[in-house]
Amino acid sequence: MFRARILLWLSLTLRSSRSVCRARFMEGQSPEPPNPDAMENGTGTSAEECPPEAQETTVTEGAAKIAFPSANEVFYNPVQEFNRDLTCAVITEFARIQLQTKGIQIKVPGEKDVQKLVVDLSEQEEDKAELKEGENLAPGDQPRTASVREICEEGLRVLEGLAASGLRSIRFAQEVPGLRSVVANDASSQAVHLIRRNVQLNDVAHLVQPSQADARMLMYQHQSVSERFDVIDLDPYGSPAPFLDAAVQAVSEGGLLCVTCTDMAVLAGNSGETCYSKYGSMALKSRACHEMALRIILHSLDLRANCYQRFIVPLLSISADFYVRVFVRVFTGQAKVKASASKQALVFQCVGCGSFHLQRLGRVSGASGNQVKFSTACGPPVAPDCEHCGQRHQLGGPMWAEPIHDLDFVGRVLEAVNANPSRFHTSERIRGVLSVVTEELPDVPLYYTLDQLSSTIHCSTPSLLQLRSALLHAGFRVSLSHACKNAVKTNAPSSVLWDIMRCWEKECPVKRERLSDTTPAFRILSVEPSLQANFTIRGDANPISRQRGLKRFQANPEANWGPRPRARPGGKAAGRAIEERRRLLQNKRKEPAEDPAQRAARLKTFPCKRFKKGTCQHGDQCCYSHSPTAPRPAVDAAPTD
Repeated sequence: MFRARILLWLSLTLRSSRSVCRARFMEGQSPEPPNPDAMENGTGTSAEECPPEAQETTVTEGAAKIAFPSANEVFYNPVQEFNRDLTCAVITEFARIQLQTKGIQIKVPGEKDVQKLVVDLSEQEEDKAELKEGENLAPGDQPRTASVREICEEGLRVLEGLAASGLRSIRFAQEVPGLRSVVANDASSQAVHLIRRNVQLNDVAHLVQPSQADARMLMYQHQSVSERFDVIDLDPYGSPAPFLDAAVQAVSEGGLLCVTCTDMAVLAGNSGETCYSKYGSMALKSRACHEMALRIILHSLDLRANCYQRFIVPLLSISADFYVRVFVRVFTGQAKVKASASKQALVFQCVGCGSFHLQRLGRVSGASGNQVKFSTACGPPVAPDCEHCGQRHQLGGPMWAEPIHDLDFVGRVLEAVNANPSRFHTSERIRGVLSVVTEELPDVPLYYTLDQLSSTIHCSTPSLLQLRSALLHAGFRVSLSHACKNAVKTNAPSSVLWDIMRCWEKECPVKRERLSDTTPAFRILSVEPSLQANFTIRGDANPISRQRGLKRFQANPEANWGPRPRARPGGKAAGRAIEERRRLLQNKRKEPAEDPAQRAARLKTFPCKRFKKGTCQHGDQCCYSHSPTAPRPAVDAAPTD
């Protein structure tokens, strides 16, 4: 026992002396730079301890300069520059409208100093604007102005709920005049730290306020009328569904709500049940899926706003690249909310020929005097089987059935971009897309496509001008859609469209003997057209945007053009792991085309079943595609004379 105590005392003494010697040795050593190999293997200093400047990249977009991590720790997607440019243009015109009623003019860099009149206000709002202008302006006085990078005490309060690097908020402060404050919020501490650095880098701390909070809780805390935001911008990674309920409550009366959705697989009909769980609507797989996605988002926004006696008025709805973007104003009014049911519609779509019909959920009719009567709609508008091809119908929706753009407001934005094309890097594309938007038929939901109509009856495709001319000759209206290059948006019923296609098939006949009796093509072509189509090209069949050669439908300018991976903690190692996984899975489901001779040679290298059993007469020379063995004559057979 005594011997054990002595050994324990000696071990403790030696351990303490070692620690003292090690400490004295380290005091005399200078700090060495970290080993990069050790850091990558996880044995060296972590990335958080290194100076942030060594791991960051600076990007300039618009008037903002942003530093963001090279590793995928804070989300940034340069593809969405068009989205951010368009948002700056829309908020600028919205600020012009809002501040005009207060007698304040905004000054945009590069824009001529010309006073613009508000043309899309109602009569009551115009009267109020005239009264306020008379109160604020004395004869001979100059109107008050608001410039960029300056605080406007009567300006807009802006919230970016999911700011990430803060690029969008900083661009608002740098490029949009008439702002009182911009709240750049994010739930990630790393993102908020980066926002603070970028705000200091751009010297906009007087306008941009970084905030770290859950976007939903932040908006719920600003439900009171005095604390609401004039503009709320939501650009999440994926679906914005969790934030919509809070957003429609936190936006001010007549305020602007900007929402981006990148979950296009759900909205385009690949998972109808998931779309219903998120947006309260069933999406259909169709050629018009991108416009239907816009209308589903608008339906979801209006549905959530109706819970609080509020309703939406769409200003601009865009489908571009891999996402959809909507700009809506939110108002309060119990009487207007009652009309929301008549603004929604179900969609009956034929699974054979793709013909669709809309069924409104409600009906608004005029009663005695100036009263309005609301009632339920009657339906359905179709029979159980399609009248053209005999196939069944799919049921989708409900979706927004009213106009998805305010053409007066879109015209104001387009005019401002045309007058100042150097303001945005993507001005050329903004001009092209908005020009097509102004040419769309506002009262016609959804559309058909040229390839859809032609492939249904297995005939050659007419040119866009020929089909548009035939519809115009028949007395109907027709337009393009910004959501699809080959779209045919028309108020003509589906029966007229198929009559025109039957007339086209007579000029480019189809081999009827190859068509099955049960196919939609056979049933459609077996009926004689009741309308004689005229395919002579008309001058008004060619849209003005097409004649001017505007950039309407931009092709992907670079490889891997699309959404970026979600921001993840872990830095560069996680990013490298994702890139390695992408490289391994590239073209996993795509087999390259193989030459027939090479395929035959490859198949001959596989042995047959008899070779595996040891009974093949070819022995080692056996291959999979050898000819059957000819029967050998019997050796013991007697010769015949």
